[in-house]
Amino acid sequence: MISKTDVVLYRSLVFSIFLLLLFGLPSARGELGETQGIPKEIRIPILLYHRFGPVVADSMTVTTPVLESQLRYLRDNGYSVIRLRELLDLYLGKKQALPYRSVVITVDDGHRSVYTDLFPLLKKYQFPATLFLYPSALSNASYAMTWDQVREMKETRLLDLQSHTYWHPNFKKEKKRLKPGEYEGFVEMQLKKSKERIEKELNVKVDALAWPFGIYDEELMSKATAAGYVAAFTMDRRHIMRSDNLMALPRYLVSNRDQLSRLGL
Repeated sequence: MISKTDVVLYRSLVFSIFLLLLFGLPSARGELGETQGIPKEIRIPILLYHRFGPVVADSMTVTTPVLESQLRYLRDNGYSVIRLRELLDLYLGKKQALPYRSVVITVDDGHRSVYTDLFPLLKKYQFPATLFLYPSALSNASYAMTWDQVREMKETRLLDLQSHTYWHPNFKKEKKRLKPGEYEGFVEMQLKKSKERIEKELNVKVDALAWPFGIYDEELMSKATAAGYVAAFTMDRRHIMRSDNLMALPRYLVSNRDQLSRLGL
Protein backbone atom coordinates (compact mmCIF):
# COMPACT_ATOMS: atom_id res chain seq x y z
CA MET A 1 0.00 0.00 0.00
CA ILE A 2 1.38 3.41 -0.99
CA SER A 3 1.66 5.84 1.94
CA LYS A 4 1.01 9.57 1.86
CA THR A 5 4.75 10.10 2.42
CA ASP A 6 5.54 8.05 -0.70
CA VAL A 7 3.09 10.15 -2.72
CA VAL A 8 4.68 13.42 -1.55
CA LEU A 9 8.18 12.10 -2.29
CA TYR A 10 7.08 10.98 -5.76
CA ARG A 11 5.57 14.38 -6.52
CA SER A 12 8.71 16.08 -5.26
CA LEU A 13 10.81 13.91 -7.58
CA VAL A 14 8.61 14.75 -10.58
CA PHE A 15 8.84 18.46 -9.75
CA SER A 16 12.62 18.12 -9.49
CA ILE A 17 12.77 16.60 -12.98
CA PHE A 18 10.52 19.40 -14.24
CA LEU A 19 12.89 22.03 -12.88
CA LEU A 20 15.92 20.32 -14.40
CA LEU A 21 14.20 20.40 -17.75
CA LEU A 22 13.27 24.04 -17.23
CA PHE A 23 16.73 25.23 -16.33
CA GLY A 24 19.11 22.60 -17.64
CA LEU A 25 22.36 21.70 -15.95
CA PRO A 26 24.35 24.33 -14.03
CA SER A 27 27.00 26.28 -15.90
CA ALA A 28 30.03 28.18 -14.75
CA ARG A 29 28.29 31.49 -15.44
CA GLY A 30 26.90 33.21 -12.38
CA GLU A 31 24.44 35.63 -13.92
CA LEU A 32 21.97 36.03 -16.74
CA GLY A 33 22.45 39.22 -18.69
CA GLU A 34 25.37 40.34 -20.80
CA THR A 35 28.63 38.55 -21.47
CA GLN A 36 31.50 40.57 -23.01
CA GLY A 37 29.02 43.10 -24.37
CA ILE A 38 26.85 40.51 -26.15
CA PRO A 39 23.29 40.24 -24.73
CA LYS A 40 22.40 36.73 -23.62
CA GLU A 41 18.90 35.45 -24.26
CA ILE A 42 16.42 35.78 -21.41
CA ARG A 43 14.85 32.39 -20.62
CA ILE A 44 13.24 32.48 -17.19
CA PRO A 45 10.23 30.52 -15.94
CA ILE A 46 7.51 32.26 -13.96
CA LEU A 47 5.55 29.83 -11.78
CA LEU A 48 1.84 30.52 -11.27
CA TYR A 49 -0.10 29.29 -8.23
CA HIS A 50 -3.66 29.92 -7.07
CA ARG A 51 -4.74 28.05 -3.92
CA PHE A 52 -3.26 25.82 -1.21
CA GLY A 53 -4.47 23.53 1.55
CA PRO A 54 -4.38 20.04 3.10
CA VAL A 55 -6.35 18.42 0.27
CA VAL A 56 -6.91 18.99 -3.43
CA ALA A 57 -10.17 20.94 -3.54
CA ASP A 58 -9.99 21.69 -7.27
CA SER A 59 -7.62 21.75 -10.22
CA MET A 60 -6.02 24.98 -9.00
CA THR A 61 -5.13 23.66 -5.54
CA VAL A 62 -1.59 22.67 -4.60
CA THR A 63 -1.46 20.89 -1.24
CA THR A 64 0.74 22.50 1.37
CA PRO A 65 3.14 19.51 1.69
CA VAL A 66 3.67 19.48 -2.08
CA LEU A 67 4.17 23.25 -2.08
CA GLU A 68 6.83 23.00 0.61
CA SER A 69 8.60 20.18 -1.23
CA GLN A 70 8.82 22.47 -4.27
CA LEU A 71 10.16 25.42 -2.29
CA ARG A 72 12.64 23.19 -0.49
CA TYR A 73 13.92 21.85 -3.78
CA LEU A 74 14.46 25.37 -5.11
CA ARG A 75 16.44 26.26 -2.00
CA ASP A 76 18.52 23.08 -1.89
CA ASN A 77 19.43 22.99 -5.56
CA GLY A 78 20.80 26.44 -6.20
CA TYR A 79 17.80 28.19 -7.75
CA SER A 80 17.47 31.93 -7.26
CA VAL A 81 13.90 32.98 -6.52
CA ILE A 82 13.88 36.59 -7.64
CA ARG A 83 11.31 39.34 -7.42
CA LEU A 84 9.13 39.87 -10.46
CA ARG A 85 10.24 43.49 -10.33
CA GLU A 86 13.84 42.43 -10.98
CA LEU A 87 12.80 40.65 -14.16
CA LEU A 88 10.78 43.65 -15.35
CA ASP A 89 13.69 45.96 -14.58
CA LEU A 90 15.88 43.83 -16.85
CA TYR A 91 13.34 44.20 -19.66
CA LEU A 92 13.05 47.94 -19.05
CA GLY A 93 16.81 48.46 -19.07
CA LYS A 94 17.01 49.32 -15.37
CA LYS A 95 19.01 46.19 -14.52
CA GLN A 96 21.92 44.63 -16.39
CA ALA A 97 21.88 41.03 -15.16
CA LEU A 98 19.99 38.47 -13.10
CA PRO A 99 21.27 35.53 -11.04
CA TYR A 100 21.79 32.30 -12.93
CA ARG A 101 18.85 29.87 -12.67
CA SER A 102 16.42 32.62 -11.75
CA VAL A 103 12.78 31.73 -11.18
CA VAL A 104 9.79 33.91 -10.26
CA ILE A 105 6.82 32.93 -8.08
CA THR A 106 3.41 34.50 -8.71
CA VAL A 107 0.00 33.82 -7.17
CA ASP A 108 -3.33 34.91 -8.64
CA ASP A 109 -6.66 35.82 -7.00
CA GLY A 110 -6.03 36.48 -3.29
CA HIS A 111 -7.40 33.24 -1.79
CA ARG A 112 -7.24 33.07 2.02
CA SER A 113 -4.86 30.09 1.81
CA VAL A 114 -2.21 32.48 0.50
CA TYR A 115 -2.16 33.92 4.01
CA THR A 116 -2.64 30.70 5.98
CA ASP A 117 -0.49 28.29 3.93
CA LEU A 118 1.84 30.07 1.52
CA PHE A 119 2.84 33.06 3.62
CA PRO A 120 4.43 31.04 6.47
CA LEU A 121 6.50 29.12 3.93
CA LEU A 122 7.64 32.26 2.14
CA LYS A 123 8.86 33.56 5.49
CA LYS A 124 10.53 30.23 6.30
CA TYR A 125 12.46 30.11 3.01
CA GLN A 126 12.70 33.90 2.59
CA PHE A 127 11.36 33.69 -0.95
CA PRO A 128 9.68 36.71 -2.57
CA ALA A 129 6.45 36.38 -4.54
CA THR A 130 4.03 38.58 -6.44
CA LEU A 131 0.31 38.47 -5.64
CA PHE A 132 -2.10 39.47 -8.38
CA LEU A 133 -5.28 40.52 -6.55
CA TYR A 134 -8.81 41.36 -7.61
CA PRO A 135 -10.03 43.86 -5.00
CA SER A 136 -13.77 43.10 -5.12
CA ALA A 137 -13.13 39.84 -3.23
CA LEU A 138 -10.82 41.11 -0.47
CA SER A 139 -12.56 41.54 2.90
CA ASN A 140 -15.76 40.59 1.09
CA ALA A 141 -15.80 37.04 -0.28
CA SER A 142 -15.57 34.18 2.24
CA TYR A 143 -12.79 32.48 0.25
CA ALA A 144 -10.57 35.57 0.06
CA MET A 145 -8.05 37.27 2.30
CA THR A 146 -8.80 40.49 4.11
CA TRP A 147 -7.07 43.78 3.39
CA ASP A 148 -5.50 43.60 6.86
CA GLN A 149 -3.98 40.20 6.10
CA VAL A 150 -2.50 41.55 2.88
CA ARG A 151 -1.12 44.54 4.79
CA GLU A 152 0.51 42.19 7.30
CA MET A 153 2.19 40.27 4.50
CA LYS A 154 3.32 43.49 2.87
CA GLU A 155 5.25 44.45 6.02
CA THR A 156 7.67 41.54 5.48
CA ARG A 157 8.75 43.06 2.15
CA LEU A 158 8.52 39.61 0.58
CA LEU A 159 5.33 40.35 -1.36
CA ASP A 160 4.76 42.54 -4.39
CA LEU A 161 1.06 43.39 -4.77
CA GLN A 162 -0.36 43.86 -8.24
CA SER A 163 -3.64 43.80 -10.19
CA HIS A 164 -5.83 40.95 -11.47
CA THR A 165 -8.59 43.36 -12.63
CA TYR A 166 -11.38 44.45 -10.31
CA TRP A 167 -13.57 41.35 -10.21
CA HIS A 168 -11.87 38.78 -12.49
CA PRO A 169 -14.20 38.92 -15.53
CA ASN A 170 -14.11 36.70 -18.58
CA PHE A 171 -13.41 39.32 -21.25
CA LYS A 172 -14.42 37.00 -24.10
CA LYS A 173 -17.90 36.52 -22.62
CA GLU A 174 -18.27 40.19 -21.77
CA LYS A 175 -17.32 41.22 -25.31
CA LYS A 176 -20.12 39.03 -26.70
CA ARG A 177 -22.63 40.26 -24.10
CA LEU A 178 -22.00 44.00 -24.26
CA LYS A 179 -22.28 46.55 -27.03
CA PRO A 180 -18.90 47.87 -28.31
CA GLY A 181 -19.06 51.13 -26.36
CA GLU A 182 -20.24 49.37 -23.21
CA TYR A 183 -17.49 46.78 -23.48
CA GLU A 184 -14.83 49.46 -23.88
CA GLY A 185 -16.05 51.22 -20.73
CA PHE A 186 -16.24 47.91 -18.88
CA VAL A 187 -12.62 47.04 -19.69
CA GLU A 188 -11.41 50.47 -18.63
CA MET A 189 -13.29 50.18 -15.33
CA GLN A 190 -11.85 46.74 -14.58
CA LEU A 191 -8.30 47.90 -15.23
CA LYS A 192 -8.40 51.33 -13.60
CA LYS A 193 -10.59 50.59 -10.57
CA SER A 194 -8.43 47.64 -9.54
CA LYS A 195 -5.24 49.67 -9.82
CA GLU A 196 -6.69 52.60 -7.89
CA ARG A 197 -8.17 50.46 -5.10
CA ILE A 198 -5.02 48.44 -4.46
CA GLU A 199 -2.85 51.55 -4.47
CA LYS A 200 -5.21 53.28 -2.03
CA GLU A 201 -5.61 50.34 0.37
CA LEU A 202 -1.98 49.19 0.42
CA ASN A 203 0.02 52.33 -0.44
CA VAL A 204 1.88 50.58 -3.26
CA LYS A 205 2.54 51.30 -6.92
CA VAL A 206 0.51 49.03 -9.19
CA ASP A 207 1.84 48.73 -12.74
CA ALA A 208 1.60 45.00 -13.49
CA LEU A 209 -1.47 42.98 -14.42
CA ALA A 210 -2.40 39.30 -14.63
CA TRP A 211 -5.03 38.62 -17.30
CA PRO A 212 -8.07 36.79 -15.85
CA PHE A 213 -8.30 33.27 -17.31
CA GLY A 214 -5.21 34.18 -19.33
CA ILE A 215 -7.42 35.99 -21.86
CA TYR A 216 -5.81 38.85 -23.79
CA ASP A 217 -5.79 40.42 -27.24
CA GLU A 218 -4.45 43.54 -28.93
CA GLU A 219 -7.36 45.69 -27.76
CA LEU A 220 -6.98 44.59 -24.14
CA MET A 221 -3.23 45.10 -24.20
CA SER A 222 -3.69 48.61 -25.57
CA LYS A 223 -6.25 49.41 -22.86
CA ALA A 224 -3.91 48.10 -20.16
CA THR A 225 -1.06 50.27 -21.41
CA ALA A 226 -3.35 53.31 -21.44
CA ALA A 227 -4.41 52.52 -17.86
CA GLY A 228 -0.82 52.73 -16.64
CA TYR A 229 0.36 49.12 -16.67
CA VAL A 230 3.88 48.45 -17.93
CA ALA A 231 3.58 44.65 -18.05
CA ALA A 232 0.88 41.99 -18.10
CA PHE A 233 0.98 38.23 -17.64
CA THR A 234 -0.78 35.32 -19.31
CA MET A 235 -1.06 31.58 -18.72
CA ASP A 236 0.93 30.67 -21.84
CA ARG A 237 3.10 27.80 -20.65
CA ARG A 238 6.68 28.59 -21.59
CA HIS A 239 9.75 30.55 -20.54
CA ILE A 240 9.87 34.30 -20.81
CA MET A 241 12.09 35.38 -23.70
CA ARG A 242 13.57 38.74 -24.65
CA SER A 243 11.35 38.93 -27.74
CA ASP A 244 8.09 38.63 -25.75
CA ASN A 245 5.57 41.46 -25.65
CA LEU A 246 5.67 43.04 -22.18
CA MET A 247 1.86 43.02 -22.11
CA ALA A 248 1.67 39.24 -22.69
CA LEU A 249 4.42 37.55 -20.68
CA PRO A 250 4.04 33.77 -20.18
CA ARG A 251 3.76 31.77 -16.95
CA TYR A 252 3.70 28.07 -16.05
CA LEU A 253 0.50 27.09 -14.23
CA VAL A 254 1.37 24.73 -11.36
CA SER A 255 -1.11 22.07 -10.22
CA ASN A 256 -0.83 19.46 -7.49
CA ARG A 257 -0.04 16.76 -10.04
CA ASP A 258 3.32 18.26 -10.94
CA GLN A 259 3.16 16.52 -14.30
CA LEU A 260 5.27 18.03 -17.04
CA SER A 261 2.28 18.14 -19.39
CA ARG A 262 0.39 20.29 -16.89
CA LEU A 263 3.32 22.70 -16.79
CA GLY A 264 3.42 23.32 -20.51
CA LEU A 265 6.39 21.12 -21.46
